[in-house]
Amino acid sequence: MKQNYKHYNIVAFVTLFIVFGFNAPKNNPPKKKRPNILWIITDDHRPDALECYNEAVYGQKESPLGYVSSPNINQLASEGVLFTNAFCNAPVCGPSRGSMITGRYPFRTGHYAFEQTHQNPDFIQPSFPQILQKTGYQTAQFGKSGEYIYRWGPGQGFYSAHHYEYTVHFKHDLQKNNVGDLWGDLSFGKVNNKVTNLGKQEKLKRPNGEIEKYFVKKNHGEVSTEDIETRKRIEEEFEILRSYTRSNTTLIIGGENPMPAHQTVDAKVVDEFAAYLENQGKEFTTAWGKKVKGANADLPQMINLSFHLPHTPILPPKNQRDIFKKKKYKVPEFEKMEYDKMPPQLQKMHNNMNMTKMTKQEIQQTIQDYYAFCAHGDALIGRAVEAFKKYCEKNNQEYLIIFTVGDHGWHLGEQGIEAKFTGWKQSTNGAMVVVSSDKKKVPAGLVRNQLIEYVDIAPTILSATGEDISAKKYDYLDGMKLQDFIQSKKEKRDYTLGETKVVVGHRAYLRSNQFAFSMRTRPTNNSKDNKNIQWALKCPVEKAELALYDLRVDPLERNNVANDKEYKALAEWFRQKLGTIVLGDRRIECDWSKPNTYALSDFAEGADDKKLDIPKNIIPKYTK
Repeated sequence: MKQNYKHYNIVAFVTLFIVFGFNAPKNNPPKKKRPNILWIITDDHRPDALECYNEAVYGQKESPLGYVSSPNINQLASEGVLFTNAFCNAPVCGPSRGSMITGRYPFRTGHYAFEQTHQNPDFIQPSFPQILQKTGYQTAQFGKSGEYIYRWGPGQGFYSAHHYEYTVHFKHDLQKNNVGDLWGDLSFGKVNNKVTNLGKQEKLKRPNGEIEKYFVKKNHGEVSTEDIETRKRIEEEFEILRSYTRSNTTLIIGGENPMPAHQTVDAKVVDEFAAYLENQGKEFTTAWGKKVKGANADLPQMINLSFHLPHTPILPPKNQRDIFKKKKYKVPEFEKMEYDKMPPQLQKMHNNMNMTKMTKQEIQQTIQDYYAFCAHGDALIGRAVEAFKKYCEKNNQEYLIIFTVGDHGWHLGEQGIEAKFTGWKQSTNGAMVVVSSDKKKVPAGLVRNQLIEYVDIAPTILSATGEDISAKKYDYLDGMKLQDFIQSKKEKRDYTLGETKVVVGHRAYLRSNQFAFSMRTRPTNNSKDNKNIQWALKCPVEKAELALYDLRVDPLERNNVANDKEYKALAEWFRQKLGTIVLGDRRIECDWSKPNTYALSDFAEGADDKKLDIPKNIIPKYTK
C-alpha cells in the first residue's frame, strides 16, 4: 500500500513545532533603525530651574537665587548628555522657534519678531519636520507652536504651512473649547453692526467646570463695574500678582492656578500627547470631543511636545506652590550705575520691563511662583517621557529625546527686569538634554560645556534620522549636529549669534566665553529692503548703542564697558565683527505682505567664520 509520506512529514513538523517551538529560546528582532524623535520645548524656562544644571555649573542643586526642584529632568539628563552652554538665536518665541525648525539664523531668514513670515520666497528652505515627512516620518505637535512660519495666501495670514501632520494647540484647540485654567484672549463682537475687537477678556475655569469671564481691558467703552468686581474677587482668591510696574500692566506674573495639577492646560496637553501614543492605529476622542486617529506605529514618529509653561500667566498649581511659598530667595542686585551705563536702547528695555518698583514681598512671590511653575513642568515632562518610552518599547523602536530648556531665557531681577527680549545672558541662555536608547550614539551621564546654539537642533535631528547633512542640499543650515559635540569636548565655535527687533528695535548680539557684546543694527524697525545696510558700521559710535561686558570679571553683565577708555578699541572691533556678519553675510530683509519681495545683502559673505581672532593688544588685562 502506498504511503502518503507528505502527509506524515507535515504532521511531524507540526508536532515538533508544538513540542519544541513555543519553548525554544527566542531572539528578539532587531529594533527598527530610524528612531522615534521626541523634541520637548519649554517657554521662558531658565536653566537654573534644573538641579542637574546647577550641579554641573555651580556645584550645588540650588540656583544662585535659591531652591528649585527637577527630579524627572535630573533623571532624563542622567540618561544622556546635558549641554550647559546653549544659547538661543533670538530672545523671543517667534524668531527663536523659527530658527530651531529651520536651522537658520534670523538674519538669514528675515524673521526678526512676530512677522507673519511665509514659505513662498525663493530664499526659503523647508523646515526639518517638513523634510522628515517626505522621508517617511509621521509628524505631530502638541502644545504651543509659535514658529510664525506660514504659507502664502490671499492677504497673507495664519495659513498653516503643515510643519506637522497632526497638531493639538493649547490655545486654538484646548482653551478655545474651554479646556484650561486661567487664560486671556481677545473678545470679538459687533460695534455699529461691524465685527470688531472688543478688548481683552480673561476666563477662569474651576474644577467643577464652572467658567467665569471678565474684561481686563476694553477698546470700546469702559470695563463694567461687575467685571471689575469679578476680577478683584478672583485676584484675591488666587493671590494673583500682575506686572503693574511694567508697560504691560495686565500680565500675570504670580498666583495660584485655579485647577489642580492634573487639570492645568499644560497637563491637558500631556494628556493629548499620551492619548495619541496609547491609541496607536485606532480612533479616539480628544478632550474637546473631536474624533481623531492615534499614531501610526508602522512609521517612525517625530513629535514636538511644546509646553506653554513657565510663560505668563505664571500660575503653579497648589501642590507645588505650597512648597515654594515657604522658600526665601536671593534677589539679584541692581544699581543705578548699571542703568546709567546702558545705551538708550537697553535703558528703554529696562523701563518697559522694570520690576525694581515692586515690594520685597511681591518680588519674593514672583520668584517663588516662577520656580514652582517650573517644578510643575518637571512633573509633566516626567509623565510625557514615560509615555513615549513605553510606546517605543511596545513597538520595538529606537528613540531620541531632545529637551530644549526654554525657547529663550527669563530674568528674575537681573538687570532690574522680569522679561526676556535682550542679548543679556538671562534672556539668551538655555540648556539642552539629549538622550538616546542607543548608548553607543549618546552615552549616559555626560556633561558638555561647549558653546552650542538653537540652530543646532535641526541638523541634529536630521542626522539622527539618517539624513546626510554634509550633502550640498543642506548647505543652507547654519547649525552643527550635536553628535559631534558629544564625541569631543573641543569647542567648535568661538561665539554664538542672535538678533531680534522686539520692543526696542533691531539689536544683534554675540557671545563668547570671555565677552558678551550687543549693538543696534538698523536705525528703524521698518527696514524691508536693506537700504543703507552698513549704517550700523559707519554711523557715529554712540548711535550704534554698543554694550560690552567682560565676562572674565563681570559674569553677571552688570558693567557695560563699551565706552570705557581701555575697552573702546575692543568694542569697536566687536562692532565691526558682529555688524559685518549680521548685515553683510547673506542678510535677508523681506516684505512679508508680498509673495516674493526681499533684499539679500552679501557684501561680506563668509564673515561668519566662527572665529574670534581679536588682536591681543586691544584686550585689556584683568586680575582675578
